[in-house]
Amino acid sequence: MHLHKGSQQEMLSEIESIAKDEKLFHEKNFIIRSQAMDDLEFHVLDRIQFIREGTDSFDRLNDLKQYAEKVRRQLEDVNTKMFQKLRDQVSQGGLREKMLMNLMNEYLDEPPDSVLQHDETGYDHLDLFINGLTTFRELTVEAKERAPGMVYYQKTPARVVFELIKKAAFQPGDVFYDLGSGLGQVTMLVNLLTCTIAKGVEFEPAYCNYAKACAADLNLSQVDFINADARHADYSSGTVFFMYTPFEGEMLRDVLCNLYTEAKERSIKVFTYGSCTPVVARQHWLRQVYEIQNGLDELAEFVSI
Repeated sequence: MHLHKGSQQEMLSEIESIAKDEKLFHEKNFIIRSQAMDDLEFHVLDRIQFIREGTDSFDRLNDLKQYAEKVRRQLEDVNTKMFQKLRDQVSQGGLREKMLMNLMNEYLDEPPDSVLQHDETGYDHLDLFINGLTTFRELTVEAKERAPGMVYYQKTPARVVFELIKKAAFQPGDVFYDLGSGLGQVTMLVNLLTCTIAKGVEFEPAYCNYAKACAADLNLSQVDFINADARHADYSSGTVFFMYTPFEGEMLRDVLCNLYTEAKERSIKVFTYGSCTPVVARQHWLRQVYEIQNGLDELAEFVSI
């Protein structure tokens, strides 16, 4: 169909309203800038993509597309410079624990654990901010075939990590392990917000190398990523463990058996998220701290008996 003048004017007005809104270009207005970028993507660029233009509207359509992309790049540049500045502060040791939490309160306009959800999957603007701060490199491609029982990698929602940190109440001497750590975000965030020694165990070497590079860029000396099958990793120093259903079936049972061995030596905590929770809840050597109210999309906490 043709691009009607009304549709053209509507999209042009939306682009112009964003381009002229000076607040969007202020560094700390991260949420409204993210919303404006979404509006450009969904209300303009995606809409243009699906319009079947006639020859008489092609030039106007292309002009709108270029204008929207230009404004989006300008907004992205603000975020790029902002995150680079923040990462420099982290690498210099000046943005950790309470200072980092206070900064996120300021940039997100409210405490991180109450940020409005960005979409129905449970990811929100907090995730966008944490992604830009910690996992900022170009995404890598898996180089190794997953073993039977291993689950496809998916990032843990940031709000779950903040809840974990609050409930774990890390103490001096604690060592945190994320089993199936992927790109390393959970491991790095735990260390950044608590200064606890944090280790990630990841089978995929490309993911492990990616996480190591990000941690090195942030100068996180107490963060380590171990490229290993979780069934064969050394957990002798661990006191707090987390799993976002990185594996299932026999592999999950084997890993839990290893953690049981560790629990015979010292008290440990195990946090789970996703479909692995019911399996972990059936372990005789673990006590569930509180009842799950919202099914699998809720962080579960267990302590060894």
